[in-house]
Parts: sequence; structure tokens; C-alpha cells
Amino acid sequence: MSLLKLRLYMLGTLAALIGLTTLFFTVLLTLVGGGMLLLPVFVVGFSLLQWLIAPYLIGAMYRVKEVSSSEEPGLHQMVERLSGASGIEKPKVMLSALSIPNAFAYGSPLSGSRVAVTSGLLSKLESEEVEAVIGHELGHLKHRDVQIMMFVSVLPALFYYIGHSFMSSYYYGGSSGRRNSGSAVLMGMISMTLYFVVTLFTLGLSRLREYYADSHAAQVVNDGPRKLSEALAKITYSTGKMARHSLGSAGSFKTLFISDPERAPQDAAKLAQAESITTDEELVRRVMARQLSWSDRLLELFLTHPNVVRRIRALQGY
Repeated sequence: MSLLKLRLYMLGTLAALIGLTTLFFTVLLTLVGGGMLLLPVFVVGFSLLQWLIAPYLIGAMYRVKEVSSSEEPGLHQMVERLSGASGIEKPKVMLSALSIPNAFAYGSPLSGSRVAVTSGLLSKLESEEVEAVIGHELGHLKHRDVQIMMFVSVLPALFYYIGHSFMSSYYYGGSSGRRNSGSAVLMGMISMTLYFVVTLFTLGLSRLREYYADSHAAQVVNDGPRKLSEALAKITYSTGKMARHSLGSAGSFKTLFISDPERAPQDAAKLAQAESITTDEELVRRVMARQLSWSDRLLELFLTHPNVVRRIRALQGY
């Protein structure tokens, strides 16, 4: 998928999300007046607060600490070099004690931008593959994906709480709630339906932004498509082989990760006879050769990350 197509798809998805939300609130305020304004204000305010403090929650949950250039000189050199190539300021370099191989970019106005790699990533990937992963994460920072996904994730929450409010007014509103039952139930059902639709749009945008970050790594890293393809294949296979309890709470902020750790066991299980693979190139070929079933394509609609087969095929065709 070309960069132009990616940009057009993302702009179209954002336009659809904003347009649908604007239309709904225009109709809603016309029908019920300004009394419902308090709920959106509360949801948006709570989401902003969550965004501001999220880096500190992530740090505690994933046992993240900032590392100095003397502790991880190679990592710092990679981040500094690729930040320059990306045209962004060098973020703080963080290390997570998680044993699963993964990486994530995050931050807020309070904490600044951060890029983190797990100890599992450093132990299981070669240096050139770590470089490609960092290029991907810096792509998220350059494209302001943290801010964009924070904004769009508010929209499903708005529809959900509005729908819940209408349903609650019917069930717990007493006789007055029963008298207005028809309109309350209708608006509740419409809100919940839009919650489902907007959630699918949001997940789709998340997957597009992963492709966009992949393309960034392919541009700023020398031989980036090959290195990132190998990194994604090894991350998926290594994570899939780990015991379920080893993943812990890794899925809590899984949208941040370069690869969904909860999906890895299913993807790795479909690499038949993977134990016979002796080279990284062979592993990549095995992933690319996997046939996607209709269930794989359907399930992808509900995932934050693209199917690893699609991602690697896209990189190889870059």
C-alpha cells in the first residue's frame, strides 16, 4: 500500500468519524436540548486526564525506567540517529522489564515523548532488527499517533455513555421515564449501534497507522523492509511460544505495542513445523506464505493491529 493511499484512507476514516459524530450530536441536541451536553464534557474531560497521566500508569504497569546513554549506548545512538532522520526531537529512551519482545511509543504534555523497548526485545532480536522497530515507533511519534488515537478513542466512549444514559432513564426513570420510553429506547439503540460502528472505524484507523509507521521505518532505516519484516516475524513467533501467564497484563495498553501480544499465540500456532526454520529469511517466507482464511479476515476487523501476514507482505512490496 503506497503512502498516498495510506494518507487518503486515514483522512477518509477521520472525516467519516468526525462527520458521523457531528451529525449525531446535531440531531441529539435538536431533539433533547442542551441538557445532554454535560455528559460529553465529562467524557472528554476524563479522557484528557487519562491521557495526561497514562505515561505514569504505563511506567508502573510495565516496569518502565529511563536509561542513560552510559547504560544503553547502542540504544541511545539508534534513537538519536533515527530521530534526526525522522525530523523529530529525540524522545526519552525507556526500558521495560517485560520479558515479551515488544516496543512502544507514548507520552503526554506532562511527561514528554518516550520510546520504550522491552528487555525481551533486546534479548531476542538482533541489533539491526531492534533498529527497525525503533524506526517504527519513531514513526508513531512523528505522525502524532498518540494524540490522534486519543482523540478518536473518545468518540466510541461518547456514544456508549449516551446510549447507557438513555437506557438507564427508561429502566430507572420511574413513571416519567416510562412515558418517554419510546424515544429513550430508540435513542439508546441508535447510540449503541453507532458505538459499535465508530469502534470499528477506530480500530480500522489504528491498523492503518500501524502500516503508516511501518512505511516510516522502511524509509528511515537502511534496508528497512527486510529488517522490520524479520523483526515482526520473530516478535510474533517468540511471543507465541511463551506461556500465557508470561504475558501478564501486557494487553492492557496493547494498542501501543508494535505487535499485539494477545494475538501472537494464534499467529505463531499457524506456523506449522516452525521448529525446522533455521534462518530469519526462512521464517519471513513462512509467514508470508500462510494463507489467510475468511475467519482471519473477519477477526482482523476487531483488532488494533493488522494481521502480521498482511504487514510483512506490505513491507516486502514496499
